[in-house]
Amino acid sequence: MTISRRQILGGAGFLAAAAALGGCAGFSGGQNKDNKDGGEQTLTFTTWGSPAEEEGFRRGIEAFKAANAGADVKLNLVPYEQIFQNIDAQLQAGTAPDLFRVDYGTIGAYSSQDQLLDLSGYFDTGASEEFLPAMWQAIQFDGKPYGVPHQTDTSAVVYRRDLFEQAGITNVPDSLDSAWTWDEFRDVAEKLRGSLADDLYPFVYNWQLGGSTRWLSWLFQAGGRLLNEDLTASAIESDAGRKALAFTQSFFTDKLVPPSSSVKSSTYADGAFSAGTTAMAFVGNFVLPSLDEAITDFEWGATYLPRDERGACDLGGNALVATKNARNPDLAAEFLRFMTQPDQMSDFCARAMELPTLNSLVDARLDYQTRPDIAGIFVEQATTLEPEDVKQLTSPAMAAINPKLRDELEAAFTQGQPVDETLENIAAAVDEAVG
Repeated sequence: MTISRRQILGGAGFLAAAAALGGCAGFSGGQNKDNKDGGEQTLTFTTWGSPAEEEGFRRGIEAFKAANAGADVKLNLVPYEQIFQNIDAQLQAGTAPDLFRVDYGTIGAYSSQDQLLDLSGYFDTGASEEFLPAMWQAIQFDGKPYGVPHQTDTSAVVYRRDLFEQAGITNVPDSLDSAWTWDEFRDVAEKLRGSLADDLYPFVYNWQLGGSTRWLSWLFQAGGRLLNEDLTASAIESDAGRKALAFTQSFFTDKLVPPSSSVKSSTYADGAFSAGTTAMAFVGNFVLPSLDEAITDFEWGATYLPRDERGACDLGGNALVATKNARNPDLAAEFLRFMTQPDQMSDFCARAMELPTLNSLVDARLDYQTRPDIAGIFVEQATTLEPEDVKQLTSPAMAAINPKLRDELEAAFTQGQPVDETLENIAAAVDEAVG
């Protein structure tokens, strides 16, 4: 997911000791020794970021410099709304930075155009085993890594304890294995509907504006696909596709969600929840600090996303990449590897309220400063994302698919467009985008 106004968050973290790169599993010796600027020890790094993320990057850079004598990294902060327009223009002009940050949904647009440094020569076979399989897939193109999965974020369900008690709901899942099935989730929503005033709603989903691809979590949970296995055609016209769309369309027809909370709504799910108008909300981990600050008149907790044929979740977060013509590819690759070492990733994620991508940190207790009692739920939820999901979500064709997906979901949710017609229209858009 890309950054939004809700991600401009402050925060504090903890001081983690910097780890030197030498001897780290997964990193092999430098390549491209004949690069004409191979002696250049200064890298340029362009990113966007909240204040907490900026601090995390600066701390990482200082630790990298301490571990690599003579090396320097110049940090350039750009608003998210401008960064890729700037990067595109710089790539065309031959003035691109050595390094930049990119969301997983966008990385394919660069790797597929041969604009990023192929890191195959810098990572040994152990690298893929260090990261969550889905996150390692997120930086792949044609079977090669073109970045490092720096952090991720995903959604879980937050809920009001008082309204659950009022509705007689006492069984809230406390593990991925006990997550509500779709039928169980529907039962909870209906109990809430029966106990709430007419102007309150059981839940709200976070597919607003640029988040329409979060609907695909329901499709994946039902065992469905958006694209076929070789990503050359649509696969959404299936029993799973019909089941997922009919189920989510019923949220609106049965008044389980606010009628103004469709994919084109300007009201975010966390805003509706903090305002007290819903009993539950599907939200990303990055909004926890703002929720914790805004909510003062009721207690709230969190639980896992519902599951059907399987568990699944949305893909958020960002990779760090080097441009193909980086002045010193050896040093650029070393920086990327350094920033994804456990100490560095722990510090950055705890500071910025984001989720780690290393297997070794999934069960670790990071020093989250906001709601550490529920932060681990989001970390666990991210493990339900599968590599096959990521292949579809990071397809370069998604840039063309997303607007049509949003239009068709809006028509289904707010205008009652039939399920089969909606799926047919989405399938046509997919086939056009990948054709």
